[in-house]
Amino acid sequence: MRIAVFPGGFDPCTNGHLDLVQRMTHLFDRVIVAVVKGREKGSMFTWEERVELFRTAVEHMPNVEVEGFDELVVEFAKRKGAVAMVRGIRAVSDFEAEFSMSLMNRKMAPHLESVYLMTSQDFLYVSASRIREVSKLGYDVADLVPPHVRAAIRQKLGLEA
Repeated sequence: MRIAVFPGGFDPCTNGHLDLVQRMTHLFDRVIVAVVKGREKGSMFTWEERVELFRTAVEHMPNVEVEGFDELVVEFAKRKGAVAMVRGIRAVSDFEAEFSMSLMNRKMAPHLESVYLMTSQDFLYVSASRIREVSKLGYDVADLVPPHVRAAIRQKLGLEA
């Protein structure tokens, strides 16, 4: 069984994240979305909320599960029997950051392949940090996140759903 881990903060999960996960399901038998703990400072959602929001977003995908983790991602992937860690790339700047991270991961876990998927053109400008920013400034992100995530954002900000 080919297992992939898709790690990230996912604060919040976006339609871009979901597009990547959907595409991963065609490449791997099982996809584990791994929500990292420890990014609560400046976050919109708690770790538990981020896990639950992503879990709800993928509940229709039978070979996808969502788990939180608070260790080195390579250790998490090893425990799960993963053969690959998948990351999305939006631009050259993403590649530069991911390149050095993949070299360190390769040093720590030579058996774990780093796999990169190019973000779909529709989501090149979408990032969780941008979603948080524009939401706080009043923009309705309905077309950028799943409906339940939009509702959670609006509730967090004290806006009507």
